[in-house]
Parts: sequence; structure tokens; C-alpha cells
Amino acid sequence: MYAPDRDQDLRWMQRAIDLAALCPPAAGAYSVGAVIVGEDGSELAAGYSREADPHDHAEEAALGKLPVDDPRLAGATIYSTLEPCSQRHSPRTPCAQRILGAGIPRVVIAWREPSLFVDDCVGYEQLVEAGIVVVELHELAAAAKDANAHLGGLA
Repeated sequence: MYAPDRDQDLRWMQRAIDLAALCPPAAGAYSVGAVIVGEDGSELAAGYSREADPHDHAEEAALGKLPVDDPRLAGATIYSTLEPCSQRHSPRTPCAQRILGAGIPRVVIAWREPSLFVDDCVGYEQLVEAGIVVVELHELAAAAKDANAHLGGLA
């Protein structure tokens, strides 16, 4: 499994934050960026919310660029500016379940999902309970929230 040091985590999360800034703002959705990094430290895929479809989540967009059975996912880390969702308003699979299904063993986030669109996001807990290593980079939470200024009051 890819086990970068803190500086590498911060660098990859900054890449995800830069992607989140590309999201078309939507009144009912977060702007999120995600990057999947292979065990060798190379970027495998990246995506952001509403990249190709108004219902796309960042993790969904990034995972969609790789084959479902890509063996590199077994040692990868996914960086997401927001906690992977545990429920969705659309009939699509929640991102926490997508990550589990992909077999990614490590997730790095900048902040936990507040109760704005769903009452109780438990993506973090679902991942941890399944044995996934989850790292939260509190020092980049404010930068990740900046892409969501259109939602107001998230600070």
C-alpha cells in the first residue's frame, strides 16, 4: 500500500483542492476534487464534482476513469477534499461504497461533511469500519471549504 509522508499527503490534497476550484457551482451540491494516487506515487486518475454530468461526485468521476478491476487500486490512496458520501439524493452509489468496491485501502480527506444536504454522513465511519485507513488533514480544511463559498456558512 502507498504510504506517503505528510508532505506528500499535503501536496496531493492541494491538487484535489485545485480540482475542486474547477467545479461549476451548484446550489444543492458541494464542490469537491479527488485524486487517486498509485502505490508508486503516480497519479492514476483525478476528477471533480459535476465534471461531466451534473450529478457526478468527485470520487465517482475519478474512479470512472479507471477500469473497475484495475489492480493498481489495491495499493492506492484516494484524496478527496470532502468526506466521501454515505448517501445520495440521486439513485447512484454513494462514494464510500464505491471506494470500498474498488478496494482502495487508504483515503485522505480535508474535512468531514456537515449536515447541510444529509443529516448524518457516515462515510468516514463506514470506511474505518471496513478496515480502510482514513487520514484527515485538518490544516487544509479551510482551503477545501473555499471552493464551497457558494453554499455559505460552512466555516
